[in-house]
Amino acid sequence: MASFTLDSSLGGAIGGKTAAALERAFGMTTVGDLLVHYPRRYARHGELTPISTLPLGEPVTIVAEVRRVSERRMKNRNGSLLEVVISDGNGEMSLTFFNQSWRVRDLQPGRQGIFAGKVGIYKGAQQLAHPDYELFEDADTARLKVQANANLPIPIYPATSTVASWQIQKIVELVLDGLGDVPEPLTDELRARHGLIEARSAIEHIHRPTDFEQIDPARDTLRMQEAFVLQVALLQQRQFVRALSATKRAPGTLLERFDEALPFPRTPDQITVGDDVARDLQGDWPMNRLVQGEVGSGKTLVALRAMLQVAQSGGQSALIAPTEVLAAQHVRSIARMLGPKLAPELMPTLLTGQLPAAERRKAALRAASGQALIVVGTHALLSESTTFADLGLVVVDEQHRFGVEQRESLRAKGSSPHALVLTATPIPRTVAMTVFGDLDVSTIRTMPAGRAGIETFVAPLAERPGWFARVWERVAEEVAQGRQAFVVCAAIDAEKLTNDDTADEPAGDTEGEATRTRWGVVQVADLLSRHPSFSNIRVEVLHGKMPSDEKDAIMQAFARGDIDVLVATTVVEVGVDVPNASTMAILEADRFGVSQLHQLRGRVGRGGVPGLCLLVTEAPLGTPALERVEAVASTLDGFALAEIDLELRGEGDVLGDAQSGARSSLRLLRVVKDADIISEARVAAERLLAEDPALLRHPGLAAALERNVGMAERAALAKN
Repeated sequence: MASFTLDSSLGGAIGGKTAAALERAFGMTTVGDLLVHYPRRYARHGELTPISTLPLGEPVTIVAEVRRVSERRMKNRNGSLLEVVISDGNGEMSLTFFNQSWRVRDLQPGRQGIFAGKVGIYKGAQQLAHPDYELFEDADTARLKVQANANLPIPIYPATSTVASWQIQKIVELVLDGLGDVPEPLTDELRARHGLIEARSAIEHIHRPTDFEQIDPARDTLRMQEAFVLQVALLQQRQFVRALSATKRAPGTLLERFDEALPFPRTPDQITVGDDVARDLQGDWPMNRLVQGEVGSGKTLVALRAMLQVAQSGGQSALIAPTEVLAAQHVRSIARMLGPKLAPELMPTLLTGQLPAAERRKAALRAASGQALIVVGTHALLSESTTFADLGLVVVDEQHRFGVEQRESLRAKGSSPHALVLTATPIPRTVAMTVFGDLDVSTIRTMPAGRAGIETFVAPLAERPGWFARVWERVAEEVAQGRQAFVVCAAIDAEKLTNDDTADEPAGDTEGEATRTRWGVVQVADLLSRHPSFSNIRVEVLHGKMPSDEKDAIMQAFARGDIDVLVATTVVEVGVDVPNASTMAILEADRFGVSQLHQLRGRVGRGGVPGLCLLVTEAPLGTPALERVEAVASTLDGFALAEIDLELRGEGDVLGDAQSGARSSLRLLRVVKDADIISEARVAAERLLAEDPALLRHPGLAAALERNVGMAERAALAKN
């Protein structure tokens, strides 16, 4: 029998045709890729899946029994139709086969088997058309084996319409029969402390357990392997950064002059985090720090003080923001904070793709010559034509909006520049440990004094449709008191279903959520133009598809108070600062995530004017959609909401595509429920790397790193 390793080519192990099918369906190329495609559940021989629960239109795998078989000639076309009725003991469904009379020999009443296909409806009843199936042994043999096999689990694998679960099972069994030694990624001490089994046994027991008792120990072992390998990879990345040498940036007179001119005292957290950053900038290796804090907590102030420290030695700072509106606002607020004396010395410069050509060339020249010590921009900062004289600090605002490649291409424009990542979306501890484990994390929790606070109310239109009219009256009342308001929509034009380029995709057809966006910016602007209470109210629209100069002009007019109500997409989600804005109405609030609703709400109540946030939703009572919205209304604590968000949505959505490198090797590990495992793995990884940084004494772990956190994942981790 051939002997495979986890790194063996799948084609060499199972044949090119089968390997090609698995690569198309699941992206598998090696034996290791196949063996981390774990069963999602296990069935018993004779265990019948409730047919009533099968989801329409989805590929399913069920264990069922044949009840009736009939064949008839088709009326309107040549050939015959074979109909087989299967049952789970309660409900029934039909299998249909065209021109396949020979299947009658197999599909005899009383036979049990596994059936797989896409669930459809025909004449009001569920059916599988041309399903794949594998029958259990014939009735006599089955009776003899029933006792022996009573406890033999049947693995049910994630499958597709082209590759059925039992086909994967047969392929896995073939590979397991030829699998040689499996390197051990866990230390003996870690395995002994947690009662874990050997790596080879864990793979064997998860794929073909001889009883149900073998499954949990196998899962526990493989879960710890995932956590441990990932933490070692993150800590190695931190070691790699610390092996680089950075230009030390000492504070000086620029920072002293700035601090003296500040019109307010810094909060205790701003001072603590500022001291962390100042220390990092004078270290032997590049700073790699994540600063998280609520909207308005002073992250920009921390970043600006870091820029001044870098500028003291002639170094430049580049701040990349996710939208044109936010980049333009950053430049204005930085210039305002620097004041008339410091601003000309640092020359904060805006560089975006939608600047007029002459202005863009001028801005690029300032960056390349070193004249601009602070350059703020969008993706235009990443273009090949943008260069810097001495890039010393990269600041990434709202990190979740950028892919790792974009962050890395900006850092590559300097020589090991320091990196500061800012986020107003609080990150749960386990996510921070799993995704940002190679960054030092600082948190600003205290808010500046003088904030009036925000009240949040849900307008549940499914229960109280009359409240929709009251929302507009309430907005008009605030404007009548000399205040301003935002109205936020999930799309630009609901009739054209054009999502804004900065908006999240609507949450979709999940329980309690409308399948179609009803209110876009266009529809709301039209409604308000005809609303009697708004006849003297100045309403403007703002969305990501508008030209840059037009967006900027509207934001400045809103900031000056020339606009009363701004109807916008989530282009206003981050960084927009209008202290006189007291009210925000978010329409179809259930289409936004918990963290995004919290971010949006942070745009009001920023000055001395109390904030009011109205979350308008048609989600029915008792649905997860309404539960999300009510969670936001229940607390202003973004850190508590981040944990709620994680529980409601699961880590897949929370981590986001930008972190795909760190996620791709997670198969069994769950960031929420496996927090303790991740913490244990972190401690063990730190201890091991302190004793054996090059993993010379741990070849099995080195091999697992190479396999599970390969070049693409390492590149992704490096770019965090």
